[in-house]
Amino acid sequence: MHPAGAGAAGGASQAAAAREAAEAREAAGAGEAGEAAEAGARARARSRGGRLSVDLVARRYRIERRLGGGAMAVVDLARDVELDRPVALKRLADSFARDDEIRARFLREGRLAARLSHRNVVRVYDVGEEDGRPFIAMEFVDGETLAELVSRVGAQQPEHVARFGIEICRGLAAVHEAGLVHRDVKPQNLLLARDGQLKLGDFGIALGLDATRLTTAGTVLGTAAYLAPEQARGEDVAAAADIYGVGAVLYELLTGRPPRTPSSLAELAAPEEIAPPADAPAALAGIVLRCLAADPAMRPASAAALARELAATLPEGDTVPLPAPPAPPATAIAGRRTRRWRLRWLLVGAAAVAIAAGIAAAVATSGGGTTRAPAHAPAIAPVQPGASAADEARNLAGWLRRYSR
Repeated sequence: MHPAGAGAAGGASQAAAAREAAEAREAAGAGEAGEAAEAGARARARSRGGRLSVDLVARRYRIERRLGGGAMAVVDLARDVELDRPVALKRLADSFARDDEIRARFLREGRLAARLSHRNVVRVYDVGEEDGRPFIAMEFVDGETLAELVSRVGAQQPEHVARFGIEICRGLAAVHEAGLVHRDVKPQNLLLARDGQLKLGDFGIALGLDATRLTTAGTVLGTAAYLAPEQARGEDVAAAADIYGVGAVLYELLTGRPPRTPSSLAELAAPEEIAPPADAPAALAGIVLRCLAADPAMRPASAAALARELAATLPEGDTVPLPAPPAPPATAIAGRRTRRWRLRWLLVGAAAVAIAAGIAAAVATSGGGTTRAPAHAPAIAPVQPGASAADEARNLAGWLRRYSR
């Protein structure tokens, strides 16, 4: 996500593209032949990664370079030519943009995220579509994710971990105050700016663990390490699930690894006691383990309450801004319900339950606000085991495509 050097490289590429286009026009002459030659030159420049100022999304965003992406979406660094500022432009992949339900959810969740304005939450500036492909223009954070930080330097000092936790809680408190739930708190979604400010990203934009992503076992099991147990059971997700995610992030910051590292879906389904983070101060370790409690009611009551507990572990005399306590506890703040998408949000956990103990309860969750099965529910086959984690992920993807609608 670092933009260093992009300006010089982009300028050189743009100049080369312009020279090639001009030479093509001169060689081909005026008229349609010249236009065709110029178009070919521009296409060749694009294939080399050249930056062309005429490439605008929604007549406003000039793509500069790729920041990242995957099977579902791509994220580019772009320039908002109207406000002259950099943005992170996230666009749904063409294959998913053709799915009306996925496209509508992408846009709806982006608009929900745009309601939030907090220094510890990545701002959403704009949401729209171009040629049927949705996009979300977000604040560009020049820095690195906490996942990249841990990969680069390893475990962090306990005091730094507590301060990171407080900043995460400030952002989550704003999310929960709006009656929303992030659902995907993990190091990859926490952005540390060069000025040291931490921001919660990908709120309402990550579409969750979609079945097509489950064909990559590493994606499934990597994200599963941060799932709250109630997510794994396919239950309604409240803000307490975000508290669990914070605990998992703090654990990884303290130890350099997540609290759980399942290597198969069967391991994910099995109960596992989480050992205290080694070498962490007792008070901080206790807070982290409470966040990771299997029972949501045993976790800190809110993001604000957790921030206060973390602040109490800092050296005496240190002062940090804290969020105001919310009226309802975290277990009472539930996300928006969506009937057909609940399993898609909670795929890994629901399938893990199916592997371990049958899938009757998991299938019942796809019906909305009640877990009561219909009187004549169709027979549902269990997920077939696989010889490897990749095989299990592929089997799970097929199972979800068959039974999640």
